[in-house]
This record gives sequence, C-alpha cells and structure tokens, in this order.
Amino acid sequence: MPATENLVPGNRVYKEKLVIQDGTEYRTWDPFRSKLSATIMNGLDGLCIHNMDRVLYLGASTGTTLSHVSDIVGNGGAVFGVDHSSRVARDFMDRVAAHRTNVIPVMQDARRPEEYFAVSGRMDVVYADIAQPDQTQIAIKNCKMFLKKGGAFFLVVKVRSISAAKSAKKVVAEEADRLSDFEILDTIDLAPYHKEHAIIISRY
Repeated sequence: MPATENLVPGNRVYKEKLVIQDGTEYRTWDPFRSKLSATIMNGLDGLCIHNMDRVLYLGASTGTTLSHVSDIVGNGGAVFGVDHSSRVARDFMDRVAAHRTNVIPVMQDARRPEEYFAVSGRMDVVYADIAQPDQTQIAIKNCKMFLKKGGAFFLVVKVRSISAAKSAKKVVAEEADRLSDFEILDTIDLAPYHKEHAIIISRY
C-alpha cells in the first residue's frame, strides 16, 4: 500500500494508519478510499506531482486524497481545494485545512473558475474528481484558466455520472477524445478499488 510522509506528524485525516520508519512518520494511503492511490496501485508510471508544486484540486470533498497531495507538495507547495458542497465543507475544514497551512479551501462551483478569488497564478497540476455528466468540459475550462503549459492534468472519469447505458470502455475513450489540447500520457482503470472508474493522465 502506498504511503506519504506526514506533513503534520501525529495527525490523521480518515483513521489511516501512521507508520514510523527511520524516524519519519508516514500515512498509509488506502486505495479503496483514494482514487489516486488506486491509480498508483494499478501501475501509474510516475506521479507527476512533486514537492513544491501548486495543485488545483477540483472536487475536494472531505479531503482524503487531497491530504496526501498536501503531504507530497510539502510546505513549499500549495493545494487549492475546490468544492461547493456545504455537506462536506465542515469535514474538509476540520480534518484537513485547519491543520495544513499549504491547503487553501475554495468553496466555489468548479463550473465557474472565474469566481475563484482565492486562486491566482498558474498551477503545476490540475486534479479533477467531480461527479457531473460534463465533468471533462468543466475540468478543461479550469485547465485553460489555471494550468501552466506543460502542466499535468489528472482526470477521474466516473463512468456512470456520464452515461448509464454505454460501456465503461466507450465512455472513457470518448472522454479521452475531448482532450485534444492535451498529450495523453496514460489511462488507468481503477478496478477493483473503484468499479467503473478510470483516470486519464495528460500534459497540457
């Protein structure tokens, strides 16, 4: 199972196990709780997220995966967590943003990136995990506004949010076809951790 060096030693986000190795504390990264961890488990070749990166994270939810991205980019980086759901906002604030100075909550609708008053400058990475039929178009709009040239784009494809009738393979292929402005680096199915989900990794 993957793990990340804990940016806030002693702090847990979702009851994950803390492991000490050679004096350094790590947080185990559950692939059943995190699609990015599942991507690593299923053979991702190179994460494309690095120390000191600036990351725009669409669909922050309660912050499970985002907290591990926060560990990776470290105090020299920043993670802008976008979500407009008041249902998850309190958990996200209490579990993640309140403890991590490199996490900037953006309580806005991802459909309207022009209203992100807390976000400025270009991003090294855009990570999109939003359950909408037009999730890819929403994410591309955010990339065009904030992702730097050569930056990495992680697109989580939630097949049944897009189509209830088409095969998962066809849906993923159609969403990949929408990325005409991107160089696709890899497409990874997330089963058995997340059924009918895939992630497309590309470069702008």
